[in-house]
Amino acid sequence: MKNDVVKDEDNAGQMTRLPKEAIEKAVQYIRDILSLAIEYTTQQMAVVVSDSRCSLAMALTEAYRHCLPAAKFIDFYATDPAEVLAVFDKLCPSDLVVLIQSSSFRLDAFRLRIELFQKSLKVIEHPHLARMPGLQGIYYIDSLAYDPAYFRGVGNALKKHIDSASYGVVDSGGEYLVFGSRFESAKLNVGDYSDMKNIGGQFPIGEVFTEAQDLEAVAGRVRIFIFGDTSFTVNKPDKPITLVVTKGRVTDVIDSTPEFDRVLANIRADEGEVWLRELGFGMNRAFSPDRIVDDIGTYERMCGIHLSLGAKHGVYKKSNFRRADVKHHVDVFAVTQRVYLDDILVYEKGAWRV
Repeated sequence: MKNDVVKDEDNAGQMTRLPKEAIEKAVQYIRDILSLAIEYTTQQMAVVVSDSRCSLAMALTEAYRHCLPAAKFIDFYATDPAEVLAVFDKLCPSDLVVLIQSSSFRLDAFRLRIELFQKSLKVIEHPHLARMPGLQGIYYIDSLAYDPAYFRGVGNALKKHIDSASYGVVDSGGEYLVFGSRFESAKLNVGDYSDMKNIGGQFPIGEVFTEAQDLEAVAGRVRIFIFGDTSFTVNKPDKPITLVVTKGRVTDVIDSTPEFDRVLANIRADEGEVWLRELGFGMNRAFSPDRIVDDIGTYERMCGIHLSLGAKHGVYKKSNFRRADVKHHVDVFAVTQRVYLDDILVYEKGAWRV
């Protein structure tokens, strides 16, 4: 099995541990996720596959032991791949698999979450935990708090506004990015799987996302305060970078950094130009411009607006992009002062107003 994660250790080489209070919170939040979002019952089997290569993974494993005392627990790096697969083969539809990963588990020719969903299993995935050491682990645990009224209520209200809007505007502190067309049907990641084929996914949750139906109708300027760098890690420049967008492409950059220049150069080398695609409405209140975790896929749930650079987007198909030609989807996070859908103010002062 692939060993590609650096252990989360202190200067003395000892594995650091999160405080007892954090684990107690994790137990509470995971119980809510299991009962309210996943709708797990004790009549269903549960398997937890984890490792002990970072403090956050160890803390989550301990929390799941409290919440799922009858589950089978597997140490991924101490178990032969064939044994792991044999356990999965014994599960029935609607049984639960939890993946607690310091990096990302790999089994030969087996795409874990996808293959588990194809078996009609419920899946909770916690990947890349080693990227969030120390205090970031506390932020991550806070992000697991599940408030159905907030996530489902605000999420569905945002979707209603997005799906009916003829345009939208992101105000990033005096710079305006205008989405001058209708939007694609918004997708929800709010812990409500009642109308979905698969139950579960990557946690934490809290996002509604879409993109313009006409990508060339997107224009203006947007200030970004964080971007995903070439190592898929959060990169926060000393001051916000301003993107100039013309007909859906980034045509100029003000106050760039060498690392952001590398990101853009990589996109241009593979795709010729830098498209702006996803418009993400992050909802998770555990993350903010001041509460940051290094893993970009986790921080994507941050309460505010994020965008994607590059032509790749697996959910929305556009006729001018061939799947074989699109390679990049880089998340960037807007300084979000206000957001309008049509003339309706939906975001202000760090919160959704729907």
